Amino acid sequence: MDEMIDPKEVKAGDDVYVIYHNPHTPTVANIKQAEIVQHPHNPDGVALFLHEAFHLIEENDALFSSEEAAAEAFKELYPDQPYEE
Repeated sequence: MDEMIDPKEVKAGDDVYVIYHNPHTPTVANIKQAEIVQHPHNPDGVALFLHEAFHLIEENDALFSSEEAAAEAFKELYPDQPYEE
């Protein structure tokens, strides 16, 4: 998957795109833009700010540099689920 960002390489202020699973409907996924921000409890770390909430960045999180790259990955991962650009 091209244009995937290594979670260890992000810094506060970066904008990224993620494939986000709806916690209320786990079978539904879509692409959301998020911001990398200073971790609220760890001054040496960063977090993902998405839907007005902080999320820890895990080593296996898929972060993308563009919506197009995220859409390509989405179509690969979920060929039966339509993605509307």
